[in-house]
Amino acid sequence: MSTRIAFLKGQGTENDFVIVPDPENTLDITSATVAALCDRRAGIGGDGLLHVVRSASHPEAKHLAEEAEWFMDYRNGDGSIAEMCGNGVRVFARYLQHAGHVTEGDLTVATRGGVKTVHIDKTGDVTVGMGRALLPEGDVTVSVGDRSWPARNVNMGNPHAVAFVDDLAHAGDLYSPPPFSPAATYPDGVNVEFVVDRGPRHVALRVHERGAGETRSCGTGACAVAVAAARRDGTDPAATGTPVTYTVDVPGGTLVITERPDGEIEMTGPAVIVAEGEIDADWLENAVR
Repeated sequence: MSTRIAFLKGQGTENDFVIVPDPENTLDITSATVAALCDRRAGIGGDGLLHVVRSASHPEAKHLAEEAEWFMDYRNGDGSIAEMCGNGVRVFARYLQHAGHVTEGDLTVATRGGVKTVHIDKTGDVTVGMGRALLPEGDVTVSVGDRSWPARNVNMGNPHAVAFVDDLAHAGDLYSPPPFSPAATYPDGVNVEFVVDRGPRHVALRVHERGAGETRSCGTGACAVAVAAARRDGTDPAATGTPVTYTVDVPGGTLVITERPDGEIEMTGPAVIVAEGEIDADWLENAVR
């Protein structure tokens, strides 16, 4: 390991990430390494870590190298591996532009949730093709304290439980994962979204992300919420034949989610690089002991 490791810090609707460029996959990014870097008091601080690797250089992405040059090796802030992160993909694309690897326009990014299509707009917004939602059958309930709500099970490459509530304060402090049942529904944990209506096709959410706690935004969560709202509102594009767009307010800003009749979902929002510097490798080695 070199004595200095380059890093950047980025955010998308205040869902923030430590970015570690490592094109040839030479760094040993363990779960302890991620947790140390994402620690908001003793480290750099972030909801998660974006390990930037060429697909051909990563064993989990080699089979995707012909479709996407770059692989987003995403980790939650506690070091656990996640299949996808919608805000993370936008920030990942912004980093590739910042570093000169891509320009405005279209590109593809490999993730554990598949290859995602991305468009970097001249306005600064980034649009990500998030794929199709899966809607597993079965009733799900989430709880906070004495309150319980039915939740919609939506999978966006990662699992979500979407509960519509009267007041976002009912979500509680979201420090710990809200209980859900049946327990077998989400054997690896779940992201839980609490949602209120703000107007026609306009909702707001708070979210507990597994492995991170409450975050300021969740891109896949915003998509899951839009899908659940469309089914609740009778605007399922597959049934109506018409695309539907929802504005989704998150604590860190606003995302715009469009679902098309073929099920494809697009998410548009900001992505910003806020800092870059170097990590002291000796500090990092001591931090993970």
